[in-house]
Amino acid sequence: MRGFLTFLLFAAIGAGAQAQRLDPGDYIYPIRDVARLYSANFGEMRPGHFHAGIDIKTDGAEGKPLVAAADGYVSRVSLTAGGYGRAVYLTLRNGTTAVYGHLQRFRDDIEQHVRQERTVRRANSVNLFFGPETWPVKQGDVIGFSGNSGSSMGPHLHFEIRDTPTQRLYNLVREGIIRPEDNLPPRIMRLHYVEIDTLQGVPVRSRAESYAVVREAEGRYRLTREEPVGVGRKGYFVAEVTDRRNDVNNTFGIWRVTASADGTPYFEYRMDGFTHDLSRCCDAVSCYPLQLGSRNEAIRLAQLAGSPDCFYPVMEERGLVRTAAGEQRRICIEAEDDCGNRSSLEFTVRGRTESFRAEADTAAVAVDPGRASLLLVGSEARIHIPEGALYEPIFAHPERREAPQADSGVVVLSPAYRFLSPDTPLRRPAAVTIRTRVPRPLQLHTVLAVRNRKGRLSHVGGSYANGAVTATTYATGDLTVVADTLAPSIRPLFAEGADLSKAESLRFRAADNFSGIASWTLRIDGEWVPCDRFPMKGTLVHFFGTPPQGRKHEVRLSVRDGCGNTAHFKGIFYR
Repeated sequence: MRGFLTFLLFAAIGAGAQAQRLDPGDYIYPIRDVARLYSANFGEMRPGHFHAGIDIKTDGAEGKPLVAAADGYVSRVSLTAGGYGRAVYLTLRNGTTAVYGHLQRFRDDIEQHVRQERTVRRANSVNLFFGPETWPVKQGDVIGFSGNSGSSMGPHLHFEIRDTPTQRLYNLVREGIIRPEDNLPPRIMRLHYVEIDTLQGVPVRSRAESYAVVREAEGRYRLTREEPVGVGRKGYFVAEVTDRRNDVNNTFGIWRVTASADGTPYFEYRMDGFTHDLSRCCDAVSCYPLQLGSRNEAIRLAQLAGSPDCFYPVMEERGLVRTAAGEQRRICIEAEDDCGNRSSLEFTVRGRTESFRAEADTAAVAVDPGRASLLLVGSEARIHIPEGALYEPIFAHPERREAPQADSGVVVLSPAYRFLSPDTPLRRPAAVTIRTRVPRPLQLHTVLAVRNRKGRLSHVGGSYANGAVTATTYATGDLTVVADTLAPSIRPLFAEGADLSKAESLRFRAADNFSGIASWTLRIDGEWVPCDRFPMKGTLVHFFGTPPQGRKHEVRLSVRDGCGNTAHFKGIFYR
């Protein structure tokens, strides 16, 4: 009995911790000497993920002091070429974790320790964890300096607050931790309507009908057409929305979208927080086929079968609007940003006498997300779709297609194979195998590629063995086998024999034609030294620590791409 009561106590504590509201008084602003302007907000829809924090502008400069938002300790430090680049994680005494991303450098003692670990491990990227005793911090202590590392398009600080036990991410603006200047209501850009039918338990949709929207007044929108929108017996709407903040030109994501029919609420999407395992579900919250080609957020005002309930506080009949022939209904859609500004769009719909009817396709294969599926194209190509990879049942049309064209240096070695439509999002990766003959000299450089929206081939990955290439991927659409025959390019950003005695770093420009830079090794006078990669700038940089001994130094750099091609550079500098 005592054990059962203890279990209930801990269960209650855990549930409360996950749902707790933050106290803004516990935190201070995480960066000094900035204007407190923003370039991205929490939960914005990115390709394949929700944005996990807020992006704070650093006035176009690097090196702004980053401070501990509350008392705690440095629990993790990571350094990677992509993602957050240089990042610091603080475990705070109040039960949350603060994350600082895209740093220029860590605090001096942390920077020295990371450099030592990289050297000992001979690893350009590291992920280090620490206990409370190593680097305790008080609120306001400097932990590093802002920068532009990782997958960053410009100097800024990416900042997150997570619940420590669950790692659930908080919406910092809604929690009151960050308070942007914002009195601008969201913009409703366009409206779409989709009818839906069902065959063999699989939803089938009509082509989206699109309607232009204009602003009548601040926060109030209407359709450009005067007559009611014709709708079928069963369908849903998609709203393209975006947001602005004061004093910046950036666009932002939406916190909340609601819809009502004849005054009765039937749909609500809200972005209050999420755990990382739900991040990819942005592809289900959005109308993915429309989102791919939109600069706005295309919010589906309906719920796919596999879209998590936690994003929908209100959901009636999965968001479907049912309208009888000749019936008129009044629809109201409202968008709200995380600062409480609202915009609305109201319009009338009228039921059509005829509705969309799906036509059976005998060549289609029904794929159920509730179980693993194997799709084949003859004996040469197959895809294994794991359970839970799809957000809803679909019809697939596995087929062989014409071999695509490739850029210079890339050799196409098979036809293209399409298992799933390019506008099919996957929550879990699928395993693709394509059998084809590959000449021996190309086998080590052979991978899968996918035709992108612009018609060009993009690197997927995988490896060749026993007459086939196998890769695990989220990519859908036309997949093909290719070999990359070109090595990366290396260009030193210093002259041969240059005097670098006053320089802080040794810099190179590195690029690849197809698969990107996968690994690199830098040696000075035969000794391995750490080297940072800045993918958005296309540079590799060694930051001088203790100056090398002597005046003349030999430098050797090797760069390998994602298809196994390697380039080498050898040079001399003085320091």
